[in-house]
Amino acid sequence: VFVTDATVHAKRLAQKGFRVLVLGGEMKLSTEALVGAETVTALCRYNFTKGFFGTNGISLHHGFSTPDISEALVKEQAVRQCRERFVLSDASKFSKISPVTFARFSDAVVITTSLDDSRYQNCTNIFEVDKQQ
Repeated sequence: VFVTDATVHAKRLAQKGFRVLVLGGEMKLSTEALVGAETVTALCRYNFTKGFFGTNGISLHHGFSTPDISEALVKEQAVRQCRERFVLSDASKFSKISPVTFARFSDAVVITTSLDDSRYQNCTNIFEVDKQQ
């Protein structure tokens, strides 16, 4: 069972035969995500085994961030509801800070492409995948 605020993801998952629950809220056209107070309230009803999140910025000191406060509030609540949290990001998001933080750097495992930034070399919560595979 998948719960999402992203209409594109909901459609793809449903087409593959998965059971999909879509949260309510205001549609943000640029990301096709549902946001707002209604979305946050709906999230509070769920407890998730795993959560997967996108981000616009990753910083050791400022955590995971996004430019939009409405999306940040939804992600922040969803992070709280998850037993395990994963941030999916390419290497270009590292050492970037967007205006609104939704989680601390230590709150999630980061799954990324090859990472050359030495500041993150000793972080135990980063999993690099090879782009060639």
